[in-house]
Amino acid sequence: MADSLYDLLTDSASVSLRRPADAASLEYLRTLASKPLSSLATTEPQALSQTSHSLLLSLQSLSKKSHKPIIDSATHHATLRTSLPALAASAADLRNAIPKLDNEVVRFSTTYNKSSDNDVLARRKKAMLLSRNVERLVDILELPTYLTSAITSQPPNYASALDLNGHIRRLHSLYPTSPLVTSISTSADDAMRLMASNLLLSLKSPSLKLAASLRTISFLRRLLPDLTSSPLPSYQSSERVLGGLFLVSRLATLTSQLEALAPLRDLADQERVRQKTIGSGNAWSGGQQTERYLKRYIEIFREQSFAIVSMFRSIFPASAQHDEGGVDRDEGLEPLPSALATFPLYLVDMLMETLRLYLPTVKDHASRDSLLTQVLYCASSLGRLGGDFGLFLAGLDVGKDGEDEWVEVVKRHRLLAGRLESIVGEKGHHVKGVVT
Repeated sequence: MADSLYDLLTDSASVSLRRPADAASLEYLRTLASKPLSSLATTEPQALSQTSHSLLLSLQSLSKKSHKPIIDSATHHATLRTSLPALAASAADLRNAIPKLDNEVVRFSTTYNKSSDNDVLARRKKAMLLSRNVERLVDILELPTYLTSAITSQPPNYASALDLNGHIRRLHSLYPTSPLVTSISTSADDAMRLMASNLLLSLKSPSLKLAASLRTISFLRRLLPDLTSSPLPSYQSSERVLGGLFLVSRLATLTSQLEALAPLRDLADQERVRQKTIGSGNAWSGGQQTERYLKRYIEIFREQSFAIVSMFRSIFPASAQHDEGGVDRDEGLEPLPSALATFPLYLVDMLMETLRLYLPTVKDHASRDSLLTQVLYCASSLGRLGGDFGLFLAGLDVGKDGEDEWVEVVKRHRLLAGRLESIVGEKGHHVKGVVT
């Protein structure tokens, strides 16, 4: 019935004002149909007026409180006329671009696949590998610094330096084609050469003791294979090289100590020149400066020569050298002798040359006897190590009465040596009896 009434009411309206029935209009028509007809003239107009007034008040309150959001909303709704077409055009462009994007994704996944060979991926893998191992690389790069610090520290830590060098050598053998490891190995070689020079300088120390020399030679034994470009043919060759280095270093020390006697030697040379100027026919009573020089020379020679030979025998035992020796079966040649075989002869030649040059200048009998006795003690000292050169002294030219004087000095020396041996023997026998 509400629909029929709505159609009846809208028939008299123009076409432009006709609107389809909504739920609110139909509900109101159903309410009117349920009321009596007299109410349409009496109560309904008043109810409509009250409702209209309340709606007006509500609209006024709403406009007062929310007029700004309403105006903004109206403005935004006005822009929808241009925004919606633009959004539709953008959506159409996106829809058209999706096939191209899909093709690019397929091309990217095909090009940069892990199983394919690509320079960009290779560089990226290398960069990631470097990033993961940067701490290890830093540790490797710091190895030469640690090695140099161990060598140059006070006191130097040569054992740690040799361990670091061994680690670098192993790295180089594992990665021989790596430029980084090759550069580190080159730096380590420079540090090892510095260490070798420091060790050789320590062998030239005037106050070198046996314990220090043993440590130094042990370090050089470990260091020598790393310093040679080609490996030595045998252990015997390396020991011979080390023995030669030791003797040369100690000989340099002995030579420097003897060169320190240059002021006394100059005075002795002046006395020798004055003696030649005076001639053999005149009496010569000089030689005091020459005696001082020879005494000091023989004293230094005796101390250092005994120390050199004894330390060499302790560091390079003769038993090991004999075990290493033998005939070369391939060439049929005997092995080369030890470096010590000819070294005492060289030392004796040094001493004998000095005695031949300066001893004739000393004409005082007591002074010359003292010098010859000192030389005999030096010969006995080396004789305990197998280098007695007492017989060589018989060939010295010490003047007309030199032979008789020499015989007396030898007798006196042997007598004193015999007494000393008897005293030592008696004390030893007494100590042995007390112990038993």
